Amino acid sequence: MTTRLIAAVLVTDPDNGRLLILRRSSHLDFAPGEWDVPSGKGEPREPITATAVRELKEETGVVVAETDLRLVHVVHGCWGAEAPGMFMALVFHTDQWSGTPRNAEPHKHDTIAWVPPDDLPQPFTHTTLVAVKRYLDGGPILSLDGWPEG
Repeated sequence: MTTRLIAAVLVTDPDNGRLLILRRSSHLDFAPGEWDVPSGKGEPREPITATAVRELKEETGVVVAETDLRLVHVVHGCWGAEAPGMFMALVFHTDQWSGTPRNAEPHKHDTIAWVPPDDLPQPFTHTTLVAVKRYLDGGPILSLDGWPEG
């Protein structure tokens, strides 16, 4: 069984607390047309913090140091578009970054926006929405997605 490792980054503006989000293009296999935070799959022999830094820069042009990432949530799912076995998403937060946010991958996203984290547009990718809400309200750091209730 393969486990896909994913890094996601909650980037907030330190001046107003707004969250940087992207809307996934309608032609994508996973979550087409849904809003999400910058995220992506780990590469072989790549630490998860390096994945987070790389994916954030690739998708938004935003640069962050690994040391400015703080782990805020973990999602363990038993499904996945590319890894039917399961996935593990590590969600980081930072408000220390540089650059001018832009849609750096227009073939994957159709827009980028700053939004209040307590007023996210819909539809929003379910697993990320749970992570954002739990981060904001201080809820459990772990969420399970798609596992049979036992």
